Amino acid sequence: MAMLARVMRSAPALTRALHTQPAVPGSTAAALELIRSQPSQYVVASFVGRKYILAPRDVLTVPRLPDVKVGDVLTLDEIHELGSREYTLRGNPVIPASRVKVEATVLEHTKSRMEFIFKKKRRKGYQKTIKHKQPYTRLRIGTIEIPLPTSS
Repeated sequence: MAMLARVMRSAPALTRALHTQPAVPGSTAAALELIRSQPSQYVVASFVGRKYILAPRDVLTVPRLPDVKVGDVLTLDEIHELGSREYTLRGNPVIPASRVKVEATVLEHTKSRMEFIFKKKRRKGYQKTIKHKQPYTRLRIGTIEIPLPTSS
């Protein structure tokens, strides 16, 4: 029992020694530089009224966008979070669209699998089956471009 208590007391000190905190940037430009230096980045962006976690080369399926064609390139302008493995920059929206650029290319317009909706009223003889396919648009997310800070 004494051995277990000694191990439990020393565990927080061990975890503090193993997990050192990364440097905290002083400004948004410094935070963008730290995020760009990491090997992989992600964004949380609003698109068609919903928030999505997106990384480069992801394929995103959204409800049908009627006014776009296959091959069109869309720019995501509402970015709520930008991050990498060790650093995260958060806000609502966090960064103006002129600072971080994320593009999505329309791959295809498609439909979901057939959905069957069965309606019935007991003891009335009423039965009805409604079949439909929901229309979707598939997008390929491009690279996340974080520009170099400009010196004014």
